[in-house]
Amino acid sequence: MSNDNPYSAAWFKTLKYAPEFPTRFGSLWQARQFMNHFVDWYNHRHRHTGIGLHTPAEVFHGLAAARDAERRRVLTAARARHPHRFGAITTAPKIIDLPTAAWINQPEQEDQRPQAA
Repeated sequence: MSNDNPYSAAWFKTLKYAPEFPTRFGSLWQARQFMNHFVDWYNHRHRHTGIGLHTPAEVFHGLAAARDAERRRVLTAARARHPHRFGAITTAPKIIDLPTAAWINQPEQEDQRPQAA
């Protein structure tokens, strides 16, 4: 098992490779301003592939399920209206599936059967 936190590592990579990430900050105030804007964007506008193309705020505030249902309604209607655009694909893309749980290091599943005496 790794001791690294994949969530903070992914967040840092997104930060580091952001097109607007400056080479240098002119002051501590500028660095703080940049981070305030970046964190707001990351949490409220950036759609994450690991959480079904939702924002962390949508998931945190319980809005993801309703948005997911609406996406699927729209995709179903689009397939019905324009089947030639989708070929033989009849299901939603896997990327929009919202995971049921997220783990840094998932604990091993214990055998739930009672022990034989």
